[in-house]
Amino acid sequence: MKIKTLLLTIVCIFLFNSCDILRFGLFEVSSWSPGEGYHSDSEQLTVSLFFSMEPNRGSVERNFSLTGNGDRVRGTFLWSGKHMAYIPSTPLEINTDYIINLSADAHDTNGLSMDDAFIRSFTTRPGSERPVLISYYPQPYDEIDDLRTEVQLEFSIPVSLSSLYSGVSFSPSMTGSWRLENNDTLAIFTPVEPWSQRTRYEIRLSTLLTDINGMNIGNDFLSIFSIGTDKEAPYLLTAQRITKDGELIDLNTDAENEGWEKEDKLLLTFSEDVDRITVRNNLSTEDAPSFILESETGTEFIFKFDTIPSFESRFKIILKPGVKDNTGNESKDEYVFRIFANGENSKPPELMGFRMPMAPQSEVNLQLFSAGAASIFEIIPISDDFYPSSVNVLTWIELYFDSVAEINIFSIMELFRIESSNYAINFSPQLVKTNNFSITDPHTGWEEYQRIEIAGILTNSTNFGIIYFQIGAGLSDSLGNKNEKPQIISVVK
Repeated sequence: MKIKTLLLTIVCIFLFNSCDILRFGLFEVSSWSPGEGYHSDSEQLTVSLFFSMEPNRGSVERNFSLTGNGDRVRGTFLWSGKHMAYIPSTPLEINTDYIINLSADAHDTNGLSMDDAFIRSFTTRPGSERPVLISYYPQPYDEIDDLRTEVQLEFSIPVSLSSLYSGVSFSPSMTGSWRLENNDTLAIFTPVEPWSQRTRYEIRLSTLLTDINGMNIGNDFLSIFSIGTDKEAPYLLTAQRITKDGELIDLNTDAENEGWEKEDKLLLTFSEDVDRITVRNNLSTEDAPSFILESETGTEFIFKFDTIPSFESRFKIILKPGVKDNTGNESKDEYVFRIFANGENSKPPELMGFRMPMAPQSEVNLQLFSAGAASIFEIIPISDDFYPSSVNVLTWIELYFDSVAEINIFSIMELFRIESSNYAINFSPQLVKTNNFSITDPHTGWEEYQRIEIAGILTNSTNFGIIYFQIGAGLSDSLGNKNEKPQIISVVK
């Protein structure tokens, strides 16, 4: 029994002395980097630990972790003696809080563990101030008339645009887009569709809403507003014709509105902002081309014709009831405007008459013959004396036009021709002139008309018939006016 007691005493003394040897020093992290607090150069950061004793590398690596905003950061260990470096696989991110954790299970090469876990933190977030909502619109329990109202939220510091989509919600749900102004402190929501009339809406801000540094607003926020208190129907204030020079001429529902030019536009002005689609759907024409919406401002709408109305055509512009304002109220009245498209600057060139010599080679008397557009089968005295049968005779023909602008000469060359029945004559044009005419003075009574001379070869025959002096459809002038009808003056040989 004494021997057993002695042996137990010796073992205890040995173990006691061994523990003293192992505890000759503490195994701990003596220093580390990058250090507490904020670090701006996130992409350059690595984590380093310096140990007081030679560490068991496997145990340190098994018990080490680096997290950023709660997510583990993967990386590679590098060793040099008592120094360990942890190199992240991808650069550390900005606006992130990082935590280093080395549990107490890590030990040195002699098996000595740490007394306590090593936990340290640092951040790449530049500030710790939370964003504060300092003003907003609509205010709580506001009643809004405008169905296109934009929601505005003003914060104390810049906020993140992406977090607005996740952190702000509407009930009932509303689709729209956010934009930031005032150095990203003012958030503005524009709805894709109008707010529903006579509806109560909730705006809710959650803690998912963060500033540009990732700090959230801290507390949820709720506000309520309602839509639709306007009951007054919109109405048409004025309908006006806009001239090429920008002049505004009121249209009258009680009389025919004369003087419409080919380039004129229609301006409709309403008593309040109205929906463009309902304006377009309720505006129509009768006996005229369709309208195209050119521009609008909410209350003013400018339309132009998709094609030019025919000169001296009469048509109607009709605005039916049903134009809606932003709260859904509909106009009650119908408006009908009667238009006469007879603007003086839109008149297409018109053939008024012709003149030509019956004795083109005579130096004494050319025996001029003329016929107007109103003439009906006048007899043209073409004789064998000056236009022998089957002989090519050089002659000329003057055409007189009522035109507000210069006739398109190429249009004349393309469209003018002389036709006859029974092969009475044949004419081949060769030259078109707008000055230096064969006769200085124009035909009496036609001085105000535009004169064009066409020289060519006329071949007479012994046959009698009807001769047609004609301009085909499409004769145009320098203002773009175009006569869409063929023009013919008929004479009898």
